Amino acid sequence: MSSQSPLPQPPQNVVIDTASLPPASSSSVWDRVSKWVSENKALVYTVAGVAVVVTSAGVVYYLSDSKTSQTPPSGEKKKSKNQRRKEKKKAEDQKAKAASSQNVLSESAKKAEEPSEELPEVDEETVGQLSEETRNAYANKLKAAGNKAYGSKDYNNAIELYGKAIICKPDPVFYSNRAACYNVLSEWDKVVEDTSAAIAMDSEYVKALNRRAIAYEHQEKYSEALLDFTASCIIDSFSNEVSRVALERLLKKVADKKGKAILEAKGRKLPSPTFVSNYLQSFRPQSLPEGLEETVDLSEDSGKGQLRKGLVAMAKKTGDGYETAASSFEKALEIGDLGEFEALALNMRATFTYLSGNAVAALTDLNKSIELQPALVQSYIKRASLHLELGNKDAAGDDFELAIAQNKDDPDIYYHRAQLHFILGEFAEAAKDYQKSIDLDRTFIYSHIQLGVTQYKMGSVASAMATFRRSVKNFEDIPDVYNYYGELLLDQQNFAEAIEKFDKAVEMEKQSKPLGINVLPLINKALALFQWKHDFQEAENLCQKALIIDPECDIAVGTLAQLLLQQGKVSEALKYFERAAELARTEAEITNAISYAEATRTQLEVQEKYPRLAARLQQMGAGLGGAPPM
Repeated sequence: MSSQSPLPQPPQNVVIDTASLPPASSSSVWDRVSKWVSENKALVYTVAGVAVVVTSAGVVYYLSDSKTSQTPPSGEKKKSKNQRRKEKKKAEDQKAKAASSQNVLSESAKKAEEPSEELPEVDEETVGQLSEETRNAYANKLKAAGNKAYGSKDYNNAIELYGKAIICKPDPVFYSNRAACYNVLSEWDKVVEDTSAAIAMDSEYVKALNRRAIAYEHQEKYSEALLDFTASCIIDSFSNEVSRVALERLLKKVADKKGKAILEAKGRKLPSPTFVSNYLQSFRPQSLPEGLEETVDLSEDSGKGQLRKGLVAMAKKTGDGYETAASSFEKALEIGDLGEFEALALNMRATFTYLSGNAVAALTDLNKSIELQPALVQSYIKRASLHLELGNKDAAGDDFELAIAQNKDDPDIYYHRAQLHFILGEFAEAAKDYQKSIDLDRTFIYSHIQLGVTQYKMGSVASAMATFRRSVKNFEDIPDVYNYYGELLLDQQNFAEAIEKFDKAVEMEKQSKPLGINVLPLINKALALFQWKHDFQEAENLCQKALIIDPECDIAVGTLAQLLLQQGKVSEALKYFERAAELARTEAEITNAISYAEATRTQLEVQEKYPRLAARLQQMGAGLGGAPPM
């Protein structure tokens, strides 16, 4: 911010002696000159009753109150020789005076460019002797000088000038400006001190909030920085992209830091039965291998006996069954003496290690499994999934090619390669592989379901609905068909029919798997009721019911947290977001859950610290956590 020199009052009835200025208008000459001066960055002052305009190029224009001379009429009588001589001498004298006047004006112009007065000297002792009007005037002059010093990168001088301005008049702008100087000098403690003073005077001072947030971030006080950036974003209605990006960056920093701590503390454990079931059912069911059938007498003290115990427990599709399976596969490899089944045991231990969130250890087991038995195609498929989770899509693609080289007619290869294409948004390629999987084995329901979902993603709604209608007809006793069909209907806002399909899936789950019911249809129904009728209470009840069946279902926990946040129940929502972080499987999932939790926690802090902003946030709608995933 630069100060503007006050324009002096001009003489009355001036006329312009140059054609360089804009044409006359209905406004006064001075108004037009002022406008032109502003546009041309010129200085204006008066000298001996004459308005002088000095442009940045050094051109001088004069505005006087004298009338322009007119040419004498052609009929005027000729003057005598003596008269002409006198007038010539008079003209020469006037010319000499004009030259002298020009020198005076030039000197005056130079002086006018110099400060008209020195900056006031004040301190805490003398300022009390000044009137309020004088203090305010001094403060503004010192602030303007501070701005000029800041613009010249003379930051220490600017700091001193702003400090004197503050002595005259404590003002949030002065504190914030001084904080800007400290910011450039990386003196973060002083930035925090000055911005805090500014915010104490004006709690909605966005610049001060942002500057303090930046200082906190440099001090690695991420929670404090997050609070300030959040308040700033709310004040600006999240319209300031810089603040919004900073908020996201801070959320990630906080989440990364807390996520690593949570992961180290919690250790490795299996996710919810719902999650494990959904992963395992992506492979076609297989009977026990020859030599491990239940008719074969195997001691549980043997490696083979533990391997069979794990496979049988896994088939129960319950939480206890999965825990038993994971333990049995571990014991089988500890005991050893597995012979030809060692590769299978490594594959199964890798499966549950991966589900527990330890992709690196799982990868080691799968590498060894492939080395021992290259024909075990499932090891390539699972290793491809690990590569994808670790961000190496090329290695994932290579593993599918290796699997095809071992057995080009295994439908699981094409189903899981289709999943890779789907995740990468390559829907046309995904559709081809799903269809290939169907052609090789028409009994595997999930190839049909995923083909329908992929067609829908491609915009072929009619084809997708036709695929689901055929699937319902051909697999009428499988609950998942109705659940996923309902999801597509829900996306089309066909609420009544979608809920009908979800209810059908729930009822079938109860009849077929009373101990290991899939809770996804209950959660989907909750979302449908929320979207359709805004029935928060029933939606909450359904999520709570899902958690009774599967207490560790992260999807139910996350959905419930979002529903609570939608209703403004921020404290309750925070508890469920924190629970979601505890249940998350991988570091990435934990970080995502903590991001929601921290955003919600910060929202609570904003409501407590800035009540006016809390009301504004309510008007915006859902708050920082966003709407439920629908």
